[in-house]
Amino acid sequence: MRIAIPVLDGKLAAHFGHCEAFALIDVEREGGKITGQTLTTSPPHQPGMLPGWLAEQGAELIISGGMGQRAQMLFEQAGVGVIIGAPTETPEQLVQSYCAGNLAGGVNPCDH
Repeated sequence: MRIAIPVLDGKLAAHFGHCEAFALIDVEREGGKITGQTLTTSPPHQPGMLPGWLAEQGAELIISGGMGQRAQMLFEQAGVGVIIGAPTETPEQLVQSYCAGNLAGGVNPCDH
């Protein structure tokens, strides 16, 4: 499974569309062991472009702080799961929490 996390200064970016890079983390479905990680510079922000780009990168789940409604809809159409309102932690911490069943979504700070 590949999980994408928007990153700013090494931690979860508060807003999905304004990150400097995406951590693409590969995880074993059984056991949740991280098997690989790539930090990919995000392309220039253009509304509606990132969901398709991340789906092309093989992302099956996005862990995000905040995300607009349109991006959520585009991810849903691409069959990519979304967790919104995650805490500002490192990508590894977020993936470990998710795999342990301890990562619950929270309040979406984006209102668009």
